Amino acid sequence: MNAADDPARGLEYLALRLTAGTTPPDPLLGRVVAALDAGRPVAATADELGLGARQLHRRSLAAFGYGPKTLARILRMRRALALARRRVPFAETAARTGYADQAHLAREMRDLTGLPLTELLTAHG
Repeated sequence: MNAADDPARGLEYLALRLTAGTTPPDPLLGRVVAALDAGRPVAATADELGLGARQLHRRSLAAFGYGPKTLARILRMRRALALARRRVPFAETAARTGYADQAHLAREMRDLTGLPLTELLTAHG
């Protein structure tokens, strides 16, 4: 039986071809994401992991395509969206996820997604 006859084998073959020659994932990335997702500042995260700010930036850029500050913004946005989808009022969502106020939450959503918060929730919620 060849890959063309079995879709699962075909997908496995494709995955192996696409990952051939790639480097393994950075072992610190899980810890970086966990720290930033918990709301830790970027500088504190770098210090805790024994990395310099530039080294953390380079590793984040290589793994995600953007730096750790943008990663932290995206992770905070995800936490806020999770609360908003559970119908937590926007002002409370903002306070619980570290935004200065509801307006800050709304600006950040629009900056990161291009959509207003209410439209984002109805389109993707």
